[in-house]
Amino acid sequence: MTIDGEHKPEGAPERSHIAGGGAPSGVGEKGPLRYSVQRKLAVVARLLRGEPLDLVAREANLSVAKLTEWRERALAGAATALKERERDDRDDEIARLKAKVGEVTMDNELLHARIDAMEGKRPLARRRSRR
Repeated sequence: MTIDGEHKPEGAPERSHIAGGGAPSGVGEKGPLRYSVQRKLAVVARLLRGEPLDLVAREANLSVAKLTEWRERALAGAATALKERERDDRDDEIARLKAKVGEVTMDNELLHARIDAMEGKRPLARRRSRR
């Protein structure tokens, strides 16, 4: 018999008199429990395989809202991962050419700045027409 007057199964650990009844809350003595990425993936995979949301939430000691959030974030991440195309040699060539265009643009800007500085000190004389 427990403190509450309930019967406990043979060999079950004693419950603290502080512990409340009902489903576990997912909160430990030091605050909310933290789950590893692997554990989150395992729980979300159960949902994606078709297991009922409330059953998985109860067994994983999570709220339905938290589990729904994890599922939505996992699906969004999967969609993003599937949208990306595979890299090929063209991507490397494009990156190299973009860097080259950047260098040429910078050189061009520096040359224009130098020309402006030289003309500022001594403007070019106007030529007379030969007529």
